[in-house]
Amino acid sequence: MSPDETATRVRPSATERAVAVAYAGGVERRGPVTMGQANMIRCILRDDPLHINNHGVWPVPAGTPLDTVIDALRALVVRHEALRTTFEADGAAPPGVQRVADRGTFTVTVRDHTEFPEDADRYAQTVAREARAGRFRLGEEFPLRVVVLARRGTPLFLCLAASHAVTDGSALAVLRAEWLTLLGGRPPAPLDALTPLELAAEEATPAGRRKAAASLRYWEKVLATAPQEMFAEPRALTAEPRQPQLTLRSPRGGRALARVARRTGSPVPTVLLTAWCTLVAHRAGQRTCVVAAPLSNRSRPELARAVNTLSQDALLSLDVGVATFDDVLRKAWGAALNAYRHSQFDALRLWEVIDRTVHERGSRFGRDVVFNDVSGLAATPGGDSGGPAEGPGPETGWGPEQVLPTRLLCFAYQTEPVLHLGVWADPALFTRDEAETFVTGLVRLLEAAADQDVPLADLTEVTGVRPAQRGPDWRLVDGCWVSPAAVADALGEALGGLPVHVAVDEGAPASLTAFIARGAAPLTPDRAHAALMRVLPGRSGVLAPRRYVIVQDPPGDPGTDAGWLRRPALTEGTGRGPADAS
Repeated sequence: MSPDETATRVRPSATERAVAVAYAGGVERRGPVTMGQANMIRCILRDDPLHINNHGVWPVPAGTPLDTVIDALRALVVRHEALRTTFEADGAAPPGVQRVADRGTFTVTVRDHTEFPEDADRYAQTVAREARAGRFRLGEEFPLRVVVLARRGTPLFLCLAASHAVTDGSALAVLRAEWLTLLGGRPPAPLDALTPLELAAEEATPAGRRKAAASLRYWEKVLATAPQEMFAEPRALTAEPRQPQLTLRSPRGGRALARVARRTGSPVPTVLLTAWCTLVAHRAGQRTCVVAAPLSNRSRPELARAVNTLSQDALLSLDVGVATFDDVLRKAWGAALNAYRHSQFDALRLWEVIDRTVHERGSRFGRDVVFNDVSGLAATPGGDSGGPAEGPGPETGWGPEQVLPTRLLCFAYQTEPVLHLGVWADPALFTRDEAETFVTGLVRLLEAAADQDVPLADLTEVTGVRPAQRGPDWRLVDGCWVSPAAVADALGEALGGLPVHVAVDEGAPASLTAFIARGAAPLTPDRAHAALMRVLPGRSGVLAPRRYVIVQDPPGDPGTDAGWLRRPALTEGTGRGPADAS
C-alpha cells in the first residue's frame, strides 16, 4: 500500500458541515468560449476526471478565522468572471457559449478534526485529490469544490479541486496569491488581464484567426519531423499511470542557475528550460527534445495573471545534436519563442491536423514530456510552506502519487534563491533512485555550466544520468527509435495473425518495409496500414513501415530479409494514398 493510500484509509475522525456562501457583484454576460476553453471542454467530456481536473492545497495562515477564509473566497469569486462562469451546449455539440453570472451561491465543506494526522500536508493533498474525482457539470456546477480542513474550529488548510474549463494550474497560483493578500487585510492589485470573454473576442478577429492558422502549420511541421516518443525504449513497453511526486529544493541549484545566466547572458527561465531539455534528451538518447509547455500563452503581459484556462501546449522541438550546452542554449531561445508564438489554436482543427499527419507518418504522437515554469506566478511556490533547504547537497523528498497521462512532468515552482521543482516520472522508466539521480543530475549540470561550457559528450560523467539502454534490434528510423520486431508483432496482430516480416532499409534516412504473407485473405497496402494504425495507441517503439509488400505465402526461412525478397510480390505500396486504395 502506498503512503497516499494509507493516508486515505487511515482517516482521522472529523465532523463535517456544508456552508452555503452567497455572492453578488460584477456584470451578467454571455459570449463564445475561448480556444483554450474549447480545448479543455473537449478533454473534460472525453477523459478521466482525475487526469483533467486541477487541485490545490492552500495552507491557512495561523490564527485566521473561518469567516475570513470564506470571505476571501467570496471576494475572489466576485473579482474574477471565470469563477462565475458556466457553459451552454448547443444541441449535441460540446458547449460553445460561456455565461457569466452576477450573483449566485457556492458551497464550502468544513471538516473539523479533534486531532490531525502527523503528516498534515500529505493528508490535505489526499483530500484535495479526492475532490478531483467526478466530472464537473459544465452547465450548472460551481467550478470549485472547496474543503476547509480545521482542527478544533481553527482552519489549517483550504483544499480545492477546479474545473479545467475555467482555470489552469497557473490561474490557481494567481488565485492563491490573491487569497493570501486578502487574508492579510490588503486588496489585490487592480485587474489588468483579459477576461475569458475579452480573449474570445480577440481570437475571433482576423489577426486572431491568422495566428491560429499559423499555429496549425507549425504543429504539422513538428509532428511530421520530430520524434513521436521521447522515451521509446524497452522499458517503455509498459506504463504506470500512477506517478509519485518527487520534490527538489536546492539552494545549490538556485545559485548555479543564476551563475549560468550571468555567464551566458541568457534569461534564467531559458537556462532552466535548456538544462531540462538537454538532460531529457540525453536520458532518452535523442538528438531532438520535444516538450509540451502549457504555460506558454502567459508570456503575453495581458495574460500573465489571467484567471482563465490557457492550457494550450506550446510544442517545443529543440535540436540537441550539437557539441556543447552553450550551443543548445543558443538555439533554445529561438525555438521556445517559435513554440510560444504558435500555441493558440482551434483544438478541433488541431486534432484534424494530428490525425492526418500521424496517418501519413504512421505513428502516434506521445505527449511524453511536459515542462511548466510557474516560478513567475506563485507567491508561495507549489504549496510548499517549508523553509529553504539547508546542507551541502540538493534536498529531495517523495510525496503522494497522482494519475497522469505523461511520462515525465516537471513544475518549476521557484528558481531563486532555491531551485524548487516538482517532478512526476513514470516508474516504468525511472526507479526512485533513477528519478532522484535525474533531478540531482540537473543541479550538477547547472553547477558544471556555471563556470564553463559543458561538452554534451560528458553528460553521463557530469550528471550521473545514463542514456536509455536499447538492444541491437532497435533502430533510429525517421527520427524515431523503433523496434522492427515490435512493428512486426503489432502488424501481425492487427491482421489477425498473418505472417509478417519487417526489414530495415539502411540508407539516409533509414526506412522500414513490411512483408506480409496474405494466404487466401484479400489484402492491400492501404488495408494493412489502416489496420496497423488502429492498434498503435499504447504501443511504444512502433512506427509504420514506409512500404508494404504483400506476398502469397511466407518463405521457408521467414526470419531473414533474403527469404522474403525471393517471394514474388502480389502488390505493394505505401498504404497512404489513392494509388493504394482497395
